[in-house]
Amino acid sequence: MITDNETITAVATPMGRGGVGIVRISGPLVGFIAGAVLGHVPQPRHAELLVFKGEEGETIDNGIALYFPAPHSFTGEDVLELQGHGGPMVMDMLLRRVMQLGARPARPGEFSLRAFMNNKIDLAQAEAIADLIDSASTQAARSAINSLQGEFSRQIHALVDKLIELRMYIEAAIDFPDEEIDFLNAGHIAERMQIIAAAILTIISAAQQGCLMRDGMTVVIAGRPNAGKSSLLNCLSLRDSAIVTDIPGTTRDVLHEQITIDGMPLHIIDTAGLHDSPDPVEQIGIGRAWEEISRADRVLLVIDDSESSSEEFVAQFEQQIAHQSYTLVRNKIDLTGKTAAIIKNQDSWEVVISARTGAGIDLLCSHLKECVGFKDGGEGTIIARRRHLDALDRARMYIHSAQQRLHERAGELVAEDLRQAQSALSEITGEFTSDDLLSKIFASFCIGK
Repeated sequence: MITDNETITAVATPMGRGGVGIVRISGPLVGFIAGAVLGHVPQPRHAELLVFKGEEGETIDNGIALYFPAPHSFTGEDVLELQGHGGPMVMDMLLRRVMQLGARPARPGEFSLRAFMNNKIDLAQAEAIADLIDSASTQAARSAINSLQGEFSRQIHALVDKLIELRMYIEAAIDFPDEEIDFLNAGHIAERMQIIAAAILTIISAAQQGCLMRDGMTVVIAGRPNAGKSSLLNCLSLRDSAIVTDIPGTTRDVLHEQITIDGMPLHIIDTAGLHDSPDPVEQIGIGRAWEEISRADRVLLVIDDSESSSEEFVAQFEQQIAHQSYTLVRNKIDLTGKTAAIIKNQDSWEVVISARTGAGIDLLCSHLKECVGFKDGGEGTIIARRRHLDALDRARMYIHSAQQRLHERAGELVAEDLRQAQSALSEITGEFTSDDLLSKIFASFCIGK
């Protein structure tokens, strides 16, 4: 997905009726289009109330025009925004008029792609734009803004600069052996590597939190019929998402809800009760339940704490899920009189709750955050993606390898490991990025951005 010299246009506001709709234009024909539609090119960065005219001079709409000449625009090109009334027909007529004058429809994310290609933003900042639009919590939005403002990129660039300085010293010592610089025994080399390794671990920790704020955690509620799974779903989502009755097998399909816990998105899936059933419809639901269980980040196995046979069911469940992580949720303590609690066994967790009264739900929410190591974000948190974590982890491994090579006095291999670490970090900001990756990233953006 490589940019060209064509002028692109798109409706930058969501589809449907609204008070305001925006048609965005970027490229070399902006001045010509402005003259034809508005009668003149507006004064740069000043809002003007103008008439938007059609091919025959008829009025399409009245609205605000904003002109941003290159290079002082979002894309780095000439940009024109026409802000009219947000009716679908008005936007369609205005868009068709702009395309009639030579602009073509923008592809998803093409405005942001042009900003990236013209060095207005780096790749991490471009991704932060999409993450800000898609953010599902205040915490995620704030973290995306931090990344958009360049906080994540600054941390990566600082690491890259340290690596470049270290590489320059080591490669100079390799290239000029007559200078008798024994860098392999120089203690400050090992010390600087350790500083870089520690900095990478710090960024990885922050990026993991950012990744959780972006992608969240998938939690599957499983258990036998009438254990209180649907009641737990309703309690967590704070609404009656699922039908709750005393009749076993009420839930026959999977139900999805999304909530946030202190800024962490939580994808909750309620499933059909696990049991042997001759009913073909229930069998399909139970099969889907096992599929969801296999994909879950965490399984909440809900049992009726008032039933003695529940322990046998737990043992059977453990045999079927092998090594997958789960939390045993002992429900209905409003019937047994127990106190809400969280219990750590040798290799497992139990949370004692009442989904009916809400007792222990706060303990369960805290436990889910601890399962993935999520911490309440502060002002300096950043948004991150899985590819960022992969790149950081590769850089960490290369630094570790360089430390080993330094101990083995293999100078050329130390230099190569440091080069690979730098390359991995540079993938995050897009300094070394394939066209295929760019296409994949920007294709996920909404049209008009």
